[in-house]
Amino acid sequence: MKNFLRIALSLSLGIVIGGGVNMALIIVGPAVIPPPPGADMTSAEGLGASMHLLEPRHFLMPFLAHAIGTLLGAMTGSVIAVSNRAIVAYAIGTLFLCGGIAASFMIPAPTWFMILDLAAAYLPMAWLGLSIANHVRPDAAT
Repeated sequence: MKNFLRIALSLSLGIVIGGGVNMALIIVGPAVIPPPPGADMTSAEGLGASMHLLEPRHFLMPFLAHAIGTLLGAMTGSVIAVSNRAIVAYAIGTLFLCGGIAASFMIPAPTWFMILDLAAAYLPMAWLGLSIANHVRPDAAT
């Protein structure tokens, strides 16, 4: 029972931390790379109407938000988990991947970005987070 609770805690904290990092980077993004003049980035409808104004650099912060959020969420979950660390990391990565797939249907974006985002920002970052966790706490590596 104790192991189950630790895994549940590691999953929960990984999801909360990863989601928080993702949201923080999305919020900070327009301050780092300002949207083009006249672009409404506050709603999915406004984003869809402004998509033709966006340049590839405007997609950097959303990609980093997804990748770094997944990385830190998977790493956090894997460090906390005593057993089944890979399952925890990949469960967090898969959950965030499902969110990315849902977002790709709801938020219009160029096809190249959706492919890059879904292929590189989730499961590879979960693997990297697990790898880092195994170096931080090699005693618990499984």
